[in-house]
Amino acid sequence: MAKTHSTPLDFEQSLQQLAGLVDALESDTLSLEQALEHFERGIQLVRHCQTTLGDAEQRVEKVLADGTLQDVSLEG
Repeated sequence: MAKTHSTPLDFEQSLQQLAGLVDALESDTLSLEQALEHFERGIQLVRHCQTTLGDAEQRVEKVLADGTLQDVSLEG
C-alpha cells in the first residue's frame, strides 16, 4: 500500500522535496515500488506548485487590474 503524504503548504519546501524525489529517481537505486511512490508524490507536489503559482498570478493580475500598483522605487 502506498504511503500517504500531506502536501507542504510552503511553495519552496515543495520544490525542495520535488528536487529530492527527482534525484532519487535518477539514481537508479530504488525498487519499482519505491520509484512509483516517488513518482506519485512528485505529481502531487507539481500539482500543488502549479496551484500556488496560479493563485499568485491571479493576485498579481488583480492588483494590476485594480490600479493599486503605483510607481514604487526600490532604492533606499
